Amino acid sequence: MRPTRWGDRGQSTVEFAMILPLVALVVLFIIQVGLIARDQLLLSHAAREAARAASVSDADRSGAAMAAAKRAGSLTSERLSGVIESTDGARSVRVVLSYRSSTDLPIIGALIPDVELSSTVVMRTESDPEHGP
Repeated sequence: MRPTRWGDRGQSTVEFAMILPLVALVVLFIIQVGLIARDQLLLSHAAREAARAASVSDADRSGAAMAAAKRAGSLTSERLSGVIESTDGARSVRVVLSYRSSTDLPIIGALIPDVELSSTVVMRTESDPEHGP
């Protein structure tokens, strides 16, 4: 082992201090991507729940679907919007949910704008509106 010279002391500390901001930025970016992926999974689950509620509802399909979507997970209801429509001659229902996932982590929030997520589900209705349940 070679003895250290006086001028080499602290070199690794300086190198670490120079690379630390980049490492912190990469870690925060990875966390933000994980949060967006979580929101996409929650949105897909909410769309399935909304389609299920709309497919079994006879009266107010749109209202039942949006209520089910808002109850389905921990998504912020103010950033959730949806379109519910009957398709295939009212034999199925199509639910399209949109969600604005906020990027509010320190530093990353300033670099990346909020992300618009979307999920679409089509489900067959369980009751025929023309012939009753």
